[in-house]
Amino acid sequence: MHRILFVEDDPEIGQLIAGWLSRHEMEVLIEPRGDMALARVEEVKPDLILLDIMLPGCDGLSLCRDLRPRFAGPIVMLTSLDSDMNQILSLELGANDYILKTTPPPVLLARLRVQFRQQQGVTPAPGPSAPAPQRLQFGRLTIDGPARQVRLDGEEVPLSTADFELLWELASHAGQIMGREALFRSLRGRDYDGLDRSMDVAISRLRRKLGDDPAAPTRIKTVRQRGYLLVPQAWE
Repeated sequence: MHRILFVEDDPEIGQLIAGWLSRHEMEVLIEPRGDMALARVEEVKPDLILLDIMLPGCDGLSLCRDLRPRFAGPIVMLTSLDSDMNQILSLELGANDYILKTTPPPVLLARLRVQFRQQQGVTPAPGPSAPAPQRLQFGRLTIDGPARQVRLDGEEVPLSTADFELLWELASHAGQIMGREALFRSLRGRDYDGLDRSMDVAISRLRRKLGDDPAAPTRIKTVRQRGYLLVPQAWE
């Protein structure tokens, strides 16, 4: 059973969502105050954190920023604020997903399950295939799948679960263009709606962490109207 810490100050919403998820093998603990959430995370050791944005004591965005360096699991924003700016900022601060409270419960459940699969390194395969490589090497870049570790020039590059999964997907198809549609289906378990810019934000964040210039990238390129390309030779 997965353990979730839900930081939510509205008791009715908290109990409603906790009740639904608990029927699907998820234990949900509720913390109503943002300024108490860090201590609660240390106490209950959740597998995933659900964060509202508008919280007493400390807002969810600040909390996400503070949690990310010390919590390796998925952080999912669950909010009533339907704002592109808040969504972009949440992802920039390290959130793995941004979900509106108006999302139907079965869809919320499906998206949380995607996060757990990614955390466990499980990627559904369409059929029999050759064994996936355990370690990828491109010049000075090394990606260790089982250890979920990335090294560039011999130095470890700390990545969130979502960032590692994105890099592994691109690196597994190095030299091939990966479209947004394929990335959304593989990494988030849902179709690309044509408007969601969160994958662009994630790519930009990954470039910065790997020393690629987001304004003029040479290692992870954007191919106009097609998708993204990890260039194998660019890491020499």
